[in-house]
Amino acid sequence: MTLESHKEKILVVDDEASIRRILETRLSMIGYTVVTAADGEEALTTFRHEQPDLVVLDVMMPKLDGYGVCQELRKESDVPIIMLTALGDVADRITGLELGADDYVVKPFSPKELEARIRSVLRRIEKTTTSGIPSSGVIQIGNIRIDTNKRQVYKGDERIRLTGMEFMLLELLVGRSGEPFSRGEILEQVWGYTPERHVDTRVVDVHISRLRAKLEEDPSNPELILTARGTGYLFQRIIEPGEMLNKAQ
Repeated sequence: MTLESHKEKILVVDDEASIRRILETRLSMIGYTVVTAADGEEALTTFRHEQPDLVVLDVMMPKLDGYGVCQELRKESDVPIIMLTALGDVADRITGLELGADDYVVKPFSPKELEARIRSVLRRIEKTTTSGIPSSGVIQIGNIRIDTNKRQVYKGDERIRLTGMEFMLLELLVGRSGEPFSRGEILEQVWGYTPERHVDTRVVDVHISRLRAKLEEDPSNPELILTARGTGYLFQRIIEPGEMLNKAQ
């Protein structure tokens, strides 16, 4: 969908009134519907009432901090979350990602940078990749079933909840199974990062770790999502049924 056909709703959560005002004004001007919350508890209430398409979430807030809000949201929703983190505090960024955030922007931030991240996350989650994916859109690897049309993943009969960015990452790796991707290439393909932000490789590492925890039988000894030494990551090569038949003959 485009902004013309659907006004995406964004929830901005920050205890600083000036930041809420600036973001509400700017995001409204470029076509989004904006709702705001001043603390963590209000954020959860507003989220459940408004059902936004994306959440911009500050870390340091009264009543319930951004980490707590992120944890609660991930129990009930796959909504994209962009965290606002303190300048230079790497621990803030990693903790937010580990709890389920899709991306982060460092404070103090340029509103233009945040607007770009919002557009990128929403656009990429709606985008589908077809390279290497069968026409049925369904891939079965062992007890893992990936349905790229419905954007759903099953482990046996259990549906595995993935965020939009986690699914995009999995789809990218599966679409070119057996091929290694560098972290920079993944950042560009999935997050839309420019080369200047390719230093933020922990974004990839944390998302890979989250995917392994959800999909692998033993995340510490992965068999699906492999590490390409000195390069990045790859999905184990998927052998087509016809290919197996040829080998048997």
